[in-house]
Amino acid sequence: MVYNFTPRGVCSRAMEIEVEDDIIKRVKIVGGCAGNTVGVSRLIEGMKIDEAIKRLKGIPCGTKQTSCPDQLAIALEEIKNKTN
Repeated sequence: MVYNFTPRGVCSRAMEIEVEDDIIKRVKIVGGCAGNTVGVSRLIEGMKIDEAIKRLKGIPCGTKQTSCPDQLAIALEEIKNKTN
């Protein structure tokens, strides 16, 4: 399943996440700090959804209450809720 998510309160503009059998297969983040978003995407590919949420949820960006990793965790929570 490919899921498209529009993050809020961060520099990235879109996230495309492919999940199969509770495993993250591919993540593409449009916008944001390229090195960081590509790095985070590659690190969680192959990871179970729950583990990625646990690692990314609640990470702030500077003085912002959210970040691209936190928004990615929110997207993964939405995917999990839709598939259960």
